[in-house]
Amino acid sequence: MSSEPVKTSNELAIERTDLAASRTRMAADRSLMAWIRTALSMISFGFTIYKLLEGFQQSGQLLPDSNTPRTVGLFLTGLGTASMLMGIIEYWQRLSRLRKRGDFRRWTPSLVIAVIMSLTGALLFVSIIRRIL
Repeated sequence: MSSEPVKTSNELAIERTDLAASRTRMAADRSLMAWIRTALSMISFGFTIYKLLEGFQQSGQLLPDSNTPRTVGLFLTGLGTASMLMGIIEYWQRLSRLRKRGDFRRWTPSLVIAVIMSLTGALLFVSIIRRIL
């Protein structure tokens, strides 16, 4: 026979609430990682299209508009950066609500990567505007 003490209903409720908060936190992390994947795809695709179309233009091929590479690159890079910022804001709001129920770290590895991605996207956006790269 086991001589473990039986948990009270309050102890069980606290334990279950903690587990629910942990699951919610992990779900928020997964959502942020999905935002990261989406933003990374848009930013990298936008920059790649920009460089590819710019190369076509420099080789003498005619494009419908001389600003086509820049416009497409700016649109996709800006869209990716904006989506990354929206993902960060959503994640931060969820964690703020969760912190009221328990003690969680705000700066997780996924959030750090998301912030780095936002800064990188913003730098690429500016570099396309100024034609630095």
